[in-house]
Amino acid sequence: MSQLPPNAPSAAEVRERLEAFRARRGYVLPHQGAMAAALPALQDVYPLVYKTLTLDLHHLSEFEREFVWLALLTAAEEAIGTHHIHLFFQAGGTDRLAEAAFRLVAWSRGVETYQFLEKHWQPYFPVPGPRPAYIAGKDALLAQFPELPRELAHLGLLAAYASRDQHWALEVELEDCYANGVSEYKIAEALSLVLWPCGVNRFLEASGAWLKVLRSGKVTPSAPFQAWADTPEQDGFQLAPRSPSASQD
Repeated sequence: MSQLPPNAPSAAEVRERLEAFRARRGYVLPHQGAMAAALPALQDVYPLVYKTLTLDLHHLSEFEREFVWLALLTAAEEAIGTHHIHLFFQAGGTDRLAEAAFRLVAWSRGVETYQFLEKHWQPYFPVPGPRPAYIAGKDALLAQFPELPRELAHLGLLAAYASRDQHWALEVELEDCYANGVSEYKIAEALSLVLWPCGVNRFLEASGAWLKVLRSGKVTPSAPFQAWADTPEQDGFQLAPRSPSASQD
């Protein structure tokens, strides 16, 4: 048995915290117990972060947000997020729109084919080229779902690509977003949702792919996003290599 630290919560306090969470959210997940027992300060800030990231309205409408969540959770294979299925239908989602999300995710899994062609075989298949072929294939899929706003399809794909580190596809899709006037603010919010089920590094890396697009000269960012692109040295902490003589026993 572990020795209790001086500030350890009592068993009654742990039970109280878990029941308070259940009363607030309608369910309890195992990580809440770990925080209640050992990291109550983290559990105290958890609801605020969760609410701000996943529930509060920012730039996406409730339906747009839940459509992106449906695509994201499917792409990331995160079955635990069933409350977002409830929120999707509550916000006006339909089986037909869910099918559109699932087809987009299924489509996104095959995009590496175009990446391979661009990297290795583009000289042999120059027409139409991998990027135009990607756009044409996506457009053909979306033509079957006229009820789905194209902007929302873009956002769902961005979240799907970010969740699996598909940076080539993410860059191509971002370029197409700018070509079609998709809101940069909605792009930012859609990508930020990846942070919760997939971790901050997926959001960081997706933002890095976006930064590359902003700096490519292929798109015209708005002033706030141009300011981001113009900011130098966004590569994080630079650690110099250690020499063998610096190693210690």
